[in-house]
Formats: sequence, structure tokens, C-alpha cells
Amino acid sequence: MTNIRKPYIRPLDLKHGQVDMTHGSGGRAMAQLVEELFLAAFDNEYLNQQNDQASFAVPGGRMVMATDSHVVSPLFFPGGDIGCLSVHGTVNDVAMAGAVPLYLSAGFILEEGFPLADLARIVESMARAAKEASVPIVTGDTKVVERGKGDGVFINTTGVGVVPAGVNISGERARPGDVIIVSGPIGDHGVAIMSLRENLSFGTAIQSDTAALHGLVADMIAAVADIHVLRDPTRGGLATTLNEIARQSGVGMMLRETALPIRAEVRAACEFLGLDPLYSANEGKLVAICAREDAHALLTAMRAHPLGREAALIGEAIADDHHFVQMETAFGGRRIVDWLTGEQLPRIC
Repeated sequence: MTNIRKPYIRPLDLKHGQVDMTHGSGGRAMAQLVEELFLAAFDNEYLNQQNDQASFAVPGGRMVMATDSHVVSPLFFPGGDIGCLSVHGTVNDVAMAGAVPLYLSAGFILEEGFPLADLARIVESMARAAKEASVPIVTGDTKVVERGKGDGVFINTTGVGVVPAGVNISGERARPGDVIIVSGPIGDHGVAIMSLRENLSFGTAIQSDTAALHGLVADMIAAVADIHVLRDPTRGGLATTLNEIARQSGVGMMLRETALPIRAEVRAACEFLGLDPLYSANEGKLVAICAREDAHALLTAMRAHPLGREAALIGEAIADDHHFVQMETAFGGRRIVDWLTGEQLPRIC
């Protein structure tokens, strides 16, 4: 009987190697990339089946699904990177419905020539974030584009979760008299990205706030079952998010400038860069809107969680046929807080 020797396959050079077109070809090189990098990092029973889909059981309740594509530049920034951001962002989108996130998918678009060492760093960050969140990455896809046709790596993640019985959180449920609460200081992520792009130092390191918020949300729902609205103010920041909710719910909003939590270094950086922290992206904060009588219980629960220690009540929903978001300024006047026009910070998430 003739012995057939399997061809020797050199392990991936994760220190000096680069992505090439064969890594997206569907052949042996792609299988090696998937096995030695993605399967090794994201190791779980669903992914290890190596099917073109994931099969899993889900508990009873309303299903929630969210998808997000991540094109942040630079890929690595103070406090995080595109890897953990791609996990946190989608987990948070699912959690804002009051859902328990269950599973994630991950799709990678890689540019020819991208260093495998950087890819490994990103994948390891994703794996760590998914493990910490207890939300496994159960299926995925990889494509490679020619050199110059991408920007290193783009990542799409899709998440599914289940809303527990009795929970009804949605953007159209804000009512006049409801209070508006933010879980902590705003603007950190956007300013961290811009500071790095401009090679600026402000004495104190400004770090992204990227974090998975579903644990905080679970504690909030346990304290107040009837939260009306949850939203994470990412692109466009707090101002744009509140305008979206005002339009969905058919209400106006009145903010108090003196109540807005903004770190001194973020405020200073925004003044230097000509930015408004109200429009600066956040990746680890949420906005909650609830009935006024529930505000104390909700704030107490939020402040007991590490990601909500600096939660603040910043205003209220009001009756307004124009659905304006307004702000009482520190000087006693009022101004309109309008939608973001244009792109204040491109490639922010």
C-alpha cells in the first residue's frame, strides 16, 4: 500500500507575515488563516463546527438582531481598537432594546499587505471582548481586496439577543414629563480618536470609553422594568441621538447645560479643536428615558454599576409640536441643539 505524504504547510508568520490575496481565495491559505487565527482566538462549540452558518437554541421571547460595520481610523487608539469596538458596538445595539445579547457573527474585509501581527492583535482584542461580555462569535467570513482598495481592515459584526418578557423599550416611547439620564461623561471616544489623529497631547491622556453595556442595562431593568427608551449615543453624539428620539416619540426635549457630565480635558480638547462635545461620539455610554417617578431608582441602580457611576439626570422630555431639542445654558438663556449637519469626525467607529 502506498503511503501518501501530506504536504508540509508552514505555520502563519504572525510576526512578520502579511495578508495576501490567497488568504481570501477560498483555498488552503484561507483555511489556514481561519484555523490558525480566527478559530484559535474565537474558540467555541458553535464556531468549531466550521459550517457556513451557526446553529443554536434560543430562549423564549422577542428576538433582536443588530448589525454594524466598523471602519474606524486609526485602527488602534487610546483605550481600545477596532477589534473590541466591533464587539462592544453590536452588543450595545442589541442591549438598547433591553435584550440579552446571545451570539455574534464577524465579517472581515482585509487589504492585501496588511500585517498579520496587527490582524492577530485585533482578533485577540475581539476574542477578549467577546469573552468578557459572554457573547461568543459563532460564525464569520473573510474577504481580501487588492492593495490600495481598502484601508487595512474593515469589520462587520451582527448580533442576536432576546428581550425578556414584560420589557418594552423603544425610541417612540418618550413622553412629556419623562426624565433624560446619561450614564456618564460624554465625548471621550471622539476626542480620543481626534487627539491621536492630530498628534495632540492635553496633559492627561484622553481614552475611548468603549465598553459593553448589557450588564449595566440588565441591572437597570431589574430596578425599573418600565424604562421607556435606551440608546447609545455613538456617531453624532448625544445631540443627534436626542434629536432622533424626539422625532420618533413626537416630543421636545429640554437639557440643562450645567447638568451635562463632560470631563475637563474633553471640554478643553473640544475647545482647542473647534468641536462640540455634544456631537462627539461615545462607545461606552447610554441615554435612558423614564418616567420621573422612576428616576431615583434608575439612577441608584446605574450608579451602583462600574459603567454608570457618574450617571446624571440632564433634562426632560417636553410637549413640543416642532420636536426641538433645546438647552438651558449656563448663562440662563436657551439655544436649539440641532441635528448634526455634515460629518464632524469621519471614520470614528
